[in-house]
Amino acid sequence: MKRYHCAVELAVDLIGGKWKPVILAHLKEGAHRYGELRRRMPGVSEKMLTQQLRELAADGVVRRVEFAGRVPHVEYHLTEVGEELRPALQALYEWGERRAAAAGITFEPAPEPERP
Repeated sequence: MKRYHCAVELAVDLIGGKWKPVILAHLKEGAHRYGELRRRMPGVSEKMLTQQLRELAADGVVRRVEFAGRVPHVEYHLTEVGEELRPALQALYEWGERRAAAAGITFEPAPEPERP
């Protein structure tokens, strides 16, 4: 088992990096299919998104749900553990908004999700 010397070290190990917090922020809004996440995160490669989702699922933060049918698909949801991150994710979002406003940074709107 890996050893940690600080709770923040553990947290950053589980949800740190460039893409995991962004994935979690989108899943905080509700379940998303893989393709929806790709459209909302145009800067991430398919390989990286897949890897990050697998790691988050292995760590129990995200749940992958497969749906059979004529058109099988997969959705990703926050688990109970992931839901516990909601206040931290909201705080990061609000902090980022304040920093952007102070620096005059504007955000590109996320592409609209496709409707089935």
